[in-house]
Amino acid sequence: MENEDRRFRRWMKVQAYKHDGTLHRQWSPAYLVEETEEYWALASKASLVTEGDGRKWITKEKAIFLLFKKRWMNVIAMFKENKQGICYYVNIASPTILDKGYLKYIDYDLDVKLYPDGVERTLDEKEYARHVETYGYSKELSKAIEKNLQRVKEAVEERQFPFIDEAIEELYHRFLIDNSPFPKR
Repeated sequence: MENEDRRFRRWMKVQAYKHDGTLHRQWSPAYLVEETEEYWALASKASLVTEGDGRKWITKEKAIFLLFKKRWMNVIAMFKENKQGICYYVNIASPTILDKGYLKYIDYDLDVKLYPDGVERTLDEKEYARHVETYGYSKELSKAIEKNLQRVKEAVEERQFPFIDEAIEELYHRFLIDNSPFPKR
Protein backbone atom coordinates (compact mmCIF):
# COMPACT_ATOMS: atom_id res chain seq x y z
CA MET A 1 0.00 0.00 0.00
CA GLU A 2 2.37 2.64 -1.22
CA ASN A 3 -0.27 5.35 -1.34
CA GLU A 4 -1.34 4.81 2.27
CA ASP A 5 -1.42 8.03 4.27
CA ARG A 6 1.45 7.95 6.82
CA ARG A 7 -0.96 9.28 9.45
CA PHE A 8 -2.63 5.86 9.68
CA ARG A 9 0.62 4.35 10.97
CA ARG A 10 0.90 6.87 13.81
CA TRP A 11 -2.04 5.67 15.95
CA MET A 12 -0.86 3.77 19.04
CA LYS A 13 -2.43 2.01 22.02
CA VAL A 14 -1.29 2.36 25.62
CA GLN A 15 -1.55 -0.31 28.30
CA ALA A 16 -0.96 0.10 32.01
CA TYR A 17 -0.20 -2.91 34.19
CA LYS A 18 0.04 -3.52 37.90
CA HIS A 19 3.19 -4.86 39.56
CA ASP A 20 2.00 -8.48 39.31
CA GLY A 21 1.58 -8.20 35.51
CA THR A 22 -2.22 -7.92 35.42
CA LEU A 23 -3.68 -5.44 32.96
CA HIS A 24 -4.80 -2.33 34.83
CA ARG A 25 -6.08 -0.07 32.03
CA GLN A 26 -5.96 0.32 28.25
CA TRP A 27 -6.62 3.36 26.06
CA SER A 28 -8.00 3.37 22.53
CA PRO A 29 -5.43 4.47 19.97
CA ALA A 30 -4.00 7.96 20.28
CA TYR A 31 -2.01 9.80 17.66
CA LEU A 32 1.79 9.86 17.94
CA VAL A 33 2.65 13.54 17.58
CA GLU A 34 6.30 13.26 18.52
CA GLU A 35 8.88 10.71 19.56
CA THR A 36 12.22 11.74 21.03
CA GLU A 37 14.95 9.87 22.89
CA GLU A 38 13.12 10.84 26.09
CA TYR A 39 9.42 10.29 25.40
CA TRP A 40 6.47 9.50 23.17
CA ALA A 41 3.87 12.29 22.94
CA LEU A 42 0.38 11.10 22.00
CA ALA A 43 -2.70 13.25 21.37
CA SER A 44 -6.41 12.51 21.50
CA LYS A 45 -9.72 14.34 21.42
CA ALA A 46 -11.47 11.60 23.35
CA SER A 47 -10.33 8.11 24.25
CA LEU A 48 -12.12 4.93 25.10
CA VAL A 49 -10.60 3.63 28.33
CA THR A 50 -11.03 -0.03 29.26
CA GLU A 51 -10.36 -0.92 32.88
CA GLY A 52 -8.78 -4.23 33.87
CA ASP A 53 -12.18 -5.48 35.06
CA GLY A 54 -13.78 -4.73 31.67
CA ARG A 55 -15.55 -1.48 32.57
CA LYS A 56 -15.35 1.13 29.80
CA TRP A 57 -15.61 4.89 29.76
CA ILE A 58 -14.72 7.76 27.44
CA THR A 59 -12.46 10.67 28.32
CA LYS A 60 -14.06 14.08 27.90
CA GLU A 61 -11.08 16.34 27.28
CA LYS A 62 -8.58 16.84 24.51
CA ALA A 63 -5.27 15.60 25.87
CA ILE A 64 -1.58 15.06 25.35
CA PHE A 65 -0.22 11.85 26.91
CA LEU A 66 3.55 11.91 27.53
CA LEU A 67 5.09 8.52 28.14
CA PHE A 68 8.70 8.72 29.25
CA LYS A 69 11.28 6.14 28.23
CA LYS A 70 13.69 6.60 31.15
CA ARG A 71 11.77 8.54 33.81
CA TRP A 72 9.50 6.87 36.37
CA MET A 73 6.40 8.82 35.36
CA ASN A 74 3.97 9.58 32.60
CA VAL A 75 1.76 12.61 32.24
CA ILE A 76 -1.69 13.21 30.86
CA ALA A 77 -2.14 16.91 30.11
CA MET A 78 -5.88 17.56 29.78
CA PHE A 79 -7.33 20.72 28.26
CA LYS A 80 -10.16 21.85 30.50
CA GLU A 81 -13.42 23.14 29.02
CA ASN A 82 -14.08 26.84 28.55
CA LYS A 83 -10.35 27.54 28.25
CA GLN A 84 -9.88 27.09 32.01
CA GLY A 85 -6.36 25.83 31.35
CA ILE A 86 -4.46 22.58 31.38
CA CYS A 87 -4.72 20.02 34.17
CA TYR A 88 -1.73 17.67 34.50
CA TYR A 89 -2.24 14.16 35.85
CA VAL A 90 1.02 12.39 36.65
CA ASN A 91 1.23 8.65 37.16
CA ILE A 92 4.26 7.47 39.10
CA ALA A 93 5.08 4.51 36.90
CA SER A 94 7.87 2.48 35.42
CA PRO A 95 9.53 3.85 32.30
CA THR A 96 7.39 3.09 29.25
CA ILE A 97 8.44 0.48 26.70
CA LEU A 98 7.24 -0.28 23.19
CA ASP A 99 6.25 -3.95 23.06
CA LYS A 100 4.44 -5.66 20.16
CA GLY A 101 2.97 -2.36 18.98
CA TYR A 102 1.78 -1.24 22.43
CA LEU A 103 3.26 1.39 24.73
CA LYS A 104 3.36 -0.33 28.13
CA TYR A 105 4.21 0.64 31.70
CA ILE A 106 3.62 -0.48 35.27
CA ASP A 107 1.42 1.85 37.33
CA TYR A 108 2.75 2.29 40.86
CA ASP A 109 -0.36 3.88 42.30
CA LEU A 110 0.91 7.28 43.47
CA ASP A 111 -0.32 10.17 41.36
CA VAL A 112 0.19 13.91 41.33
CA LYS A 113 -2.40 16.29 39.95
CA LEU A 114 -1.55 19.85 38.97
CA TYR A 115 -4.64 22.01 38.50
CA PRO A 116 -4.80 24.97 36.09
CA ASP A 117 -4.73 27.38 39.06
CA GLY A 118 -1.35 25.98 40.17
CA VAL A 119 -2.61 23.85 43.09
CA GLU A 120 -0.81 20.50 43.29
CA ARG A 121 -2.09 17.41 45.11
CA THR A 122 -0.64 13.95 45.72
CA LEU A 123 -3.30 11.28 45.18
CA ASP A 124 -3.83 7.62 46.01
CA GLU A 125 -1.44 7.38 48.96
CA LYS A 126 -3.70 4.81 50.68
CA GLU A 127 -3.85 2.70 47.51
CA TYR A 128 -0.05 2.84 47.30
CA ALA A 129 0.35 1.74 50.95
CA ARG A 130 -2.12 -1.10 50.38
CA HIS A 131 -0.33 -2.25 47.20
CA VAL A 132 3.08 -2.20 48.89
CA GLU A 133 1.69 -5.06 50.99
CA THR A 134 -0.53 -6.72 48.36
CA TYR A 135 2.11 -6.86 45.63
CA GLY A 136 5.10 -7.10 47.93
CA TYR A 137 7.02 -4.08 46.66
CA SER A 138 10.63 -4.41 47.76
CA LYS A 139 12.25 -1.71 49.90
CA GLU A 140 14.36 -0.73 46.89
CA LEU A 141 11.27 -0.38 44.67
CA SER A 142 9.39 1.61 47.31
CA LYS A 143 12.40 3.89 47.72
CA ALA A 144 12.57 4.43 43.93
CA ILE A 145 8.83 5.19 43.74
CA GLU A 146 9.00 7.70 46.59
CA LYS A 147 12.16 9.30 45.19
CA ASN A 148 10.47 9.76 41.83
CA LEU A 149 7.39 11.24 43.49
CA GLN A 150 9.70 13.92 44.95
CA ARG A 151 11.32 14.48 41.52
CA VAL A 152 7.89 15.01 39.99
CA LYS A 153 6.95 17.51 42.70
CA GLU A 154 10.18 19.43 42.08
CA ALA A 155 9.55 19.47 38.32
CA VAL A 156 6.01 20.75 38.94
CA GLU A 157 7.25 23.45 41.30
CA GLU A 158 9.95 24.57 38.86
CA ARG A 159 7.59 24.23 35.86
CA GLN A 160 10.01 22.01 34.01
CA PHE A 161 8.87 20.15 30.90
CA PRO A 162 6.27 18.72 30.58
CA PHE A 163 4.58 21.19 32.95
CA ILE A 164 4.75 24.03 30.45
CA ASP A 165 1.36 24.92 28.99
CA GLU A 166 2.81 26.42 25.80
CA ALA A 167 4.77 23.24 25.00
CA ILE A 168 1.65 21.10 25.51
CA GLU A 169 -0.45 23.46 23.41
CA GLU A 170 2.15 23.27 20.61
CA LEU A 171 2.04 19.45 20.63
CA TYR A 172 -1.75 19.49 20.41
CA HIS A 173 -1.63 22.07 17.61
CA ARG A 174 0.69 19.75 15.65
CA PHE A 175 -1.84 16.93 16.13
CA LEU A 176 -4.59 19.10 14.66
CA ILE A 177 -2.46 20.11 11.68
CA ASP A 178 -1.33 16.51 11.03
CA ASN A 179 -4.94 15.34 11.08
CA SER A 180 -6.49 18.11 9.04
CA PRO A 181 -8.70 16.70 6.26
CA PHE A 182 -6.68 18.84 3.85
CA PRO A 183 -3.07 18.41 5.01
CA LYS A 184 -0.50 20.87 3.72
CA ARG A 185 2.10 19.22 1.55
